Amino acid sequence: MLRLGDIAPNFKAKTSLGEIDFYEYLGDSWGVLFSHPADYTPVCTTELGKTASLKQEFDKRNVKVMALSVDDVESHKGWIKDINETQGVEVTFPIIADEDKSISEAYGMMHPNASTTFTVRSLFIIAPDKTVKLIISYPASTGRNFQEILRVIDSLQLTANYSVATPADWKEGEDVVVSPSIKTEDIPAKFPKGFKEIKPYLRMTPQPNK
Repeated sequence: MLRLGDIAPNFKAKTSLGEIDFYEYLGDSWGVLFSHPADYTPVCTTELGKTASLKQEFDKRNVKVMALSVDDVESHKGWIKDINETQGVEVTFPIIADEDKSISEAYGMMHPNASTTFTVRSLFIIAPDKTVKLIISYPASTGRNFQEILRVIDSLQLTANYSVATPADWKEGEDVVVSPSIKTEDIPAKFPKGFKEIKPYLRMTPQPNK
């Protein structure tokens, strides 16, 4: 089973946009890989539509998206037409045809106690160095919250470059937590916008890249 910090397995796969090597597709970008129980399912249709509608949001964060289902490419292409029609979007990201479930197994998307034939709604955020930074699994009945996914990407990209963490319910532009590894006397030099010491272990500072 994949864990946070593990290297995301590379793979070659047939997709709705042709055969793709996952690492080559990502290049130096961040990645979101997410699975769907099957094509032509109602919740998945709304999820893929939402993902397509957020293309500009993913692009400005340097994130490439790839979806996965255990159905074949021709099924994907027909489903994409339905998604575009019903959701008022244009799906431009690839959908993997994982018919032999090899990718699903490598990423732990198959949960036998939930279903022995379909993937659960697993989602992985992968950094440019190909390490896994987030894993979320939803049951088949529950659609994903894509605003939360964007929020987590913002947090991951911020904390990768600054010695900070993001507090509960944090959103882009709000104050962040100074890393405990930074001594209080060293904060002014690293965070010239100032800081507030609530407790010796809880120091807040304005978002440093804003």
